[in-house]
Amino acid sequence: MTRQQVLDLYFMDARCKLIEIAAFLDRVDRGTGESDFRLDAFRQAMEHLAAGEAGRASAVLTALSDPTEDPIERAPGKGAVGAWPGMKLA
Repeated sequence: MTRQQVLDLYFMDARCKLIEIAAFLDRVDRGTGESDFRLDAFRQAMEHLAAGEAGRASAVLTALSDPTEDPIERAPGKGAVGAWPGMKLA
């Protein structure tokens, strides 16, 4: 596919998602109290987007994923939270 074809097919969807991310960050900024590891992981993932290097999707997924290989005995909650609490800022 040419770049023009990719833009024609996917630009509006990506534009919508980008606006949703901006709105999410605005809501977080207006919120009170402390944030947690999820916002740190989200911001680290966004840095990969801004870097403009190949492999962005993989880098974003890695920034939001648990890198450990050993299973835990018991899950700390009922569902996934979308980021790893032990992530370290680069």
